[in-house]
Amino acid sequence: MAQLPIVGVMGSGTDAHEPRAQQVGSWLATEGVHLLTGGGGGVMASVSRAFHETPGRRGLVIGVLPSRPSASSEPKPGYPNPWVEIPIYTHLPFSGERGTDPLSRNHINVLTSDVVIFLPGAAGTASEAELAVSYQRPAVAYLASRSEIPDLAPGVPVASSFDELQRIVRAALSRVAR
Repeated sequence: MAQLPIVGVMGSGTDAHEPRAQQVGSWLATEGVHLLTGGGGGVMASVSRAFHETPGRRGLVIGVLPSRPSASSEPKPGYPNPWVEIPIYTHLPFSGERGTDPLSRNHINVLTSDVVIFLPGAAGTASEAELAVSYQRPAVAYLASRSEIPDLAPGVPVASSFDELQRIVRAALSRVAR
């Protein structure tokens, strides 16, 4: 049996940005992919819940979890969210403005994803977009405007409609050989 592609969805850890996150999560569940997030709240929880609750899905919800600042393998409070089926525990505490630091799980999030979708967020989301460009990972931001992710890397295209997002993600997935 062929391995399913992994689609990372990155966004705010505090704001859910529904219904956009739910729309993306439900759609991805029907696309025959695994969902990867940072395993926390906000967009991560919203997209994970929608994916998890979609009937007939084939993929699983993966969460790459940050550790407490002591660099132990104990996750930060609030991680993982209840919909994470495969938690990846890390010793990596940094995020937000330190999201490109070598001790940030954001590297794993981006490098593990076959394609990355960015929803509204702040410094952590912007750092993941910067990493996606740096690592040359296919990526797209689903935003009303670039201002929804301050300092969004210039190499990340913005899809302002759901149809455009689907087209870009499907094209990227068609190039994935798993």
